[in-house]
Amino acid sequence: METFETLVRAEFAQTNTYLNTASTGLLPARTVTAMRTAIESAAVGRPTDMFADVEAARAAFARLAGVPVRRVAAGASVAVFTGLIAASLPSGAEVLTAEADFSSVVNPFHVRADLKVRTVPLEAVAESVRPGTALVAVSAAQSADGRVADLPAIRAAAQAHGARTYVDASQAMGWLDLDADGHDYCATVGFKWLVCPRGVAFLIVPEDLGGLTPLFAGWVAGEHPWDSCYGPVRELAHSARRFDESPALFSYTGARHSLELLAEIGLDAVRAHDLALADRFRDGLAALGHRPVPAPGSTIVSVPGIGHRQPELSAADIEVSDRAGHLRAAFHLYNTAADVDRLLAALAS
Repeated sequence: METFETLVRAEFAQTNTYLNTASTGLLPARTVTAMRTAIESAAVGRPTDMFADVEAARAAFARLAGVPVRRVAAGASVAVFTGLIAASLPSGAEVLTAEADFSSVVNPFHVRADLKVRTVPLEAVAESVRPGTALVAVSAAQSADGRVADLPAIRAAAQAHGARTYVDASQAMGWLDLDADGHDYCATVGFKWLVCPRGVAFLIVPEDLGGLTPLFAGWVAGEHPWDSCYGPVRELAHSARRFDESPALFSYTGARHSLELLAEIGLDAVRAHDLALADRFRDGLAALGHRPVPAPGSTIVSVPGIGHRQPELSAADIEVSDRAGHLRAAFHLYNTAADVDRLLAALAS
């Protein structure tokens, strides 16, 4: 029987100390192999059935998220899905967002001049929902510093005031114990903690499809796609597939294998592993006299004032990020205690 360690060792072969999943996750070997096979097959005129891969990826994601597959739309970016939600709101609607949240979560609301976008500190989102708030849009975990939103409190406040909730789980899906079923809309890219190729994103919508209009619906959004190639689509998919973008097929061919790997390992095991490494790093930082941004229960650790050290760390084969002057490290299933200790040793020198 394969264990967490043997599965990870077989799939990931980084040659450096890679602690930058908050930017881009590493690809498993099975994913790379599947994409290479698909590309080589297409090059010789014998393409594989990559549309079947899209459906397999959708189903694998739905199982990980704990939602019915009919509620999952497949696309390429969170910004597009945010734009879809923004377009559904009536003129004058109030949208509540968190300060300095990732632009893909908030900007599509701002470009609609007829919406009222209100911004508050992350910690104040739940208490700031009020009568007349139509939508609360927030990242589950902040990209810049890893702070985790109080999603249960936000959901309760939204329900009390008749507002919908929209959660971007891009920095959380794959490690956070997230109740994706408990929110009206939940989007995520696949290329971070879900270790998928770029070009893969998912949107979870309610059973009633959330009042969204499929503004960019093409033939893939038809109930019978291959009968919807010409002229107006006569019958849109009865499920969230009506909100699909035309998929980046090679990316989805890889994504199904990445998502299936996470299912094999188990998200509970991934969560425990990732959080243990993040806590080890926080303890080591305290010993060095550094105080990270408070983000308990997060796999992202952000250290103010030392982001300028990112280039020297990269030159030493330690990959982290510089975000607004903060050094950001992110821990995932392919990292080890030795990776943490190497970063701490480098920071101490």
